[in-house]
Amino acid sequence: MSVPDRTNTALPENEARTPTAAASVPLAPRAAPNWTWVPIRSLTPRHRERIAAHLIALQSSDRYLRSVYPATDGQISNYVDMLDFEHDEVFGIFSRRLELIAMAHLAHPVATTTVGRPTMSEFGVSVLPHASNRRFGKRLFEHAVLHARNRGVETLFVHALSENRAMLRIARDAGSTVERAGSESEAWLKPPPDTLASHVGELVGHQAAELDYRFKLHARQVSTLLDVVAEVKTSLAKAAHVAEE
Repeated sequence: MSVPDRTNTALPENEARTPTAAASVPLAPRAAPNWTWVPIRSLTPRHRERIAAHLIALQSSDRYLRSVYPATDGQISNYVDMLDFEHDEVFGIFSRRLELIAMAHLAHPVATTTVGRPTMSEFGVSVLPHASNRRFGKRLFEHAVLHARNRGVETLFVHALSENRAMLRIARDAGSTVERAGSESEAWLKPPPDTLASHVGELVGHQAAELDYRFKLHARQVSTLLDVVAEVKTSLAKAAHVAEE
């Protein structure tokens, strides 16, 4: 996206792309790891409304970088309706108010699956403008790599506009091979084999993110209850004042 940590994959375009010759882009040095934990939660069909609200809230320039074309609200709604949560993976980062501020779609093309396991997955990510510059795109990419390697995915693929430097930098820093074809670029990453540690790490992260979400949900419910109590008190005070007059 025009703001950091955005890419273009996942929103479908009506017109087919014309393949062009690709030129390799030198890999940039890998960035130092950032160990700050970010709760990333798996999304389900009941989150379709939040996903649609998230994507529609993106600025027009951000939609263009994510989709390689200026997606309309209607096209976004169709994309959200077509999300296959049983076949693909959708991850999200929620704010304290449970706003979906960043999300990623890890799509597993049916044509590349063997023995029920995908051999290649395509990654797409978006981050709301007010949540940019917090490296959420990078964290979602790292989460997708971990998820992919634990499921035997051989290749992680990213399709992005060449001007989407933030997404291409994230891919390069993770060790991806980036190829440029005119105004568009592709990044290919071979995840390392899964290990017991990678499975445990994903499980712990999943449980911690679920716990974090429950805490936020409880805090919001308590806040809503306090607001209702405050409104009732105000109404009673006004009623008492009117009665005295």
